[in-house]
Amino acid sequence: MALIHQYRNNGYHIVLDVYSGAVHVVDRLCYDVIRGLREQNEDQTAESLADPRTAEELLRFLGQAYSSEDILDALCEVRELTEAGRLFTRDVYEPYIDEVKKRKTVVKALCLHIAHDCNLACRYCFAEEGEYHGRRALMSYEVGKKALDFLIANSGNRRNLEVDFFGGEPLMNWQVVKDLVAYGREQEALHGKHFRFTVTTNGVLLNDEIQDFINAEMDNVVLSLDGRKEVNDRMRPFRNGKGSYDLIVPKYRRLADSRNQERYYVRGTFTRDNLDFSEDVLHMADLGFRQISMEPVVGQETDPYAIRSEDLPRIFEEYDKLARIMVERERSGKGFQFFHFMIDLEGGPCVAKRLSGCGSGTEYLAVTPWGDLYPCHQFVGDEKFLMGNVDEGVKRPEIADAFRECSVYSKEKCRNCFAKFYCSGGCMANSYHFHGTIHDAYEIGCEMQRKRIECAIMMKAALAE
Repeated sequence: MALIHQYRNNGYHIVLDVYSGAVHVVDRLCYDVIRGLREQNEDQTAESLADPRTAEELLRFLGQAYSSEDILDALCEVRELTEAGRLFTRDVYEPYIDEVKKRKTVVKALCLHIAHDCNLACRYCFAEEGEYHGRRALMSYEVGKKALDFLIANSGNRRNLEVDFFGGEPLMNWQVVKDLVAYGREQEALHGKHFRFTVTTNGVLLNDEIQDFINAEMDNVVLSLDGRKEVNDRMRPFRNGKGSYDLIVPKYRRLADSRNQERYYVRGTFTRDNLDFSEDVLHMADLGFRQISMEPVVGQETDPYAIRSEDLPRIFEEYDKLARIMVERERSGKGFQFFHFMIDLEGGPCVAKRLSGCGSGTEYLAVTPWGDLYPCHQFVGDEKFLMGNVDEGVKRPEIADAFRECSVYSKEKCRNCFAKFYCSGGCMANSYHFHGTIHDAYEIGCEMQRKRIECAIMMKAALAE
């Protein structure tokens, strides 16, 4: 069955044909013709569009608003697009999901919890100030070395391997980070591999020596900052309550400039306390940052900062506002990248990624300071998802099998969603934490994702003019 999404955004009439990926920016007449055809039959074909009865019904539906000549001309254009496989196309992807399920597990990425400890006390932290429902600990060089050996041994023929130094705060265990990078570099030539290292930091311990090392060895660096000073300091204080903004922002600006505003991004989190988060994004852009992410917080309804369904209209307005301003800035030569508005309409991820998402539990694993393996960092500490350890490898392959089964076709909420091939079914951890299964979806997150995709496509249309 065909799946088409139509919407209006910032003056544009946009039609997305989900299964071909084709995006059409149309006039009001063509928009209404497609809407009328869908009301007749969501599953139109080139043959049904050529049927005189289709035209007759369409004329009855739209005849009050447009001339019959204009309606028939638009119908002819729609039929041509359908014949070309760019409108009312059918789902050819569902049969492929069986091939995805049969694929052998090849691990390509590890999230190394180099430090289950932190020097901040962020109020929304899912890691409980780095402890992850457990104890404070720093990963030893020996455990980290075994983790890299595990990755090499389980990576098959894949050459590029990704390792994210994560926490807590990774810079609290900086010597081990450096030693593991050195070990990884030693192993590259021996095994025909290449490590792409990333570090995620709150910036407190950044200094010139660390910056130089990051620039020499890290393919990417993630810098945590929630935006305006008052917003950041409310949610990301030190344990004594003092804010972190004044300390970290100058360090971030130096680091971003030293990397030529590339291969990094500043990552924020917005909560119910700053639903005007577009101001935080624009604040970071005005500081000179060109790679920006602003994630919605994920929390239970009992958390005072958690986003609720009644907040969504305001959030949608913020995304529309941000998209509009970003178009204006891009046209004036002052553009910047916003992670959630980055969309590839020509290529994008391979089919397997579109169907099954991030690869957690199969291609991507998290490693605790003592070497336990979990599907991803958001499952760390939940013993039901303990897969094994770096000494013995994966001891519970049934967990990987369960994650491999998860796709946009295993989730009923995804089947008829226009966004499914852009979000790949959303975060499995969020699904589990809200519904007790990875085969569901976090509804509030889905609503925001759909809105971001609509904005991203609108921006493509506006900047193509």
